[in-house]
Amino acid sequence: MYAPLLWLAFTTAVPAFCIAAPGYSIRMPLGLEARAMIIPEDNPLTAEKIALGKQLFFDPRWSKTRTVSCSSCHHPQKGWSDDRRFSLDHEGKPTSRHAPTIINRAFSRLEGWIGHRQSAEELLLNLPFTSAEAIAQNIAPVIGYQVQFQRVFGKPVTPEGVAQAIAAYQRTILSGNSAFDRAHAGDKRALSAAARRGHDLFQGKGRCAKCHSGPNFTDEGYHNTGIGTDRADADLGRFAITKRKVNRNAFKTPTLRDVARRGPYMHDGSLATLRDVIAFYDRGGLPNPYLSPEMAPLNLTARERDDLIAFLESLTGQVSAETAAPPVLPQ
Repeated sequence: MYAPLLWLAFTTAVPAFCIAAPGYSIRMPLGLEARAMIIPEDNPLTAEKIALGKQLFFDPRWSKTRTVSCSSCHHPQKGWSDDRRFSLDHEGKPTSRHAPTIINRAFSRLEGWIGHRQSAEELLLNLPFTSAEAIAQNIAPVIGYQVQFQRVFGKPVTPEGVAQAIAAYQRTILSGNSAFDRAHAGDKRALSAAARRGHDLFQGKGRCAKCHSGPNFTDEGYHNTGIGTDRADADLGRFAITKRKVNRNAFKTPTLRDVARRGPYMHDGSLATLRDVIAFYDRGGLPNPYLSPEMAPLNLTARERDDLIAFLESLTGQVSAETAAPPVLPQ
């Protein structure tokens, strides 16, 4: 029998539904905590707002060039991330980072690889591929959006409303009910022997749970693993926000839920596969003056690497088909 994960100390029975706002219920997948969701008081969830946000999420018309939508870099079939190493901007040019997944962002406040925005609303309001002018020219004239904005917000189309609607939709993108969750709930057949061994390694010798903790398998902290520090133009990471040396080249710990679906990995997309990621951590990362103290060589055997991959694959969950299916866009 495998040992319980650290988060079992504060999790209880998993509810079937989370009441996120008066009159609106959102289904909570097995393994996630309803009480941990962060829903801003000034942006409660409603069915109409979520439907509007979903349309805008998939609609490229609100970008400056009318060619890029949120789903261009956060694709449902790619783990709500990007299968390119560097995500592209609205001009089709590579950016400096790989788009992180937006799965289970309802459980976090700070947004982005370096926590540079205080909320999903703030992040969306400041995306570089769009602007207030683009929204006014491309979205505001659409009759279908005019009707929905009046119904949802009681006002015409605004950039703030666009950000609030998309943020509301994003908070419904929840992944749970994985093989691991079912095993934790009592299904002894849900995990393979390899995944069970991998789970023990994850908590012990692999040192993974030091940062990938809690129901969402992330401490929401920022760590320097050494990725990219061997480059002359190394990304400064969270240091750019805090100006603290401890945050130099440090990036947010991503959730491991659905991790098997969304390679390449790391903030710069430099590791193509999970096997590459495990090999990198097995080496103890890349030494540099600000390497996180959590990093150390692991000395894993070939079978232990395989077992860790089996466990990570067991975290592949289920996002509702209704949430992921592209909508019909208003005209």
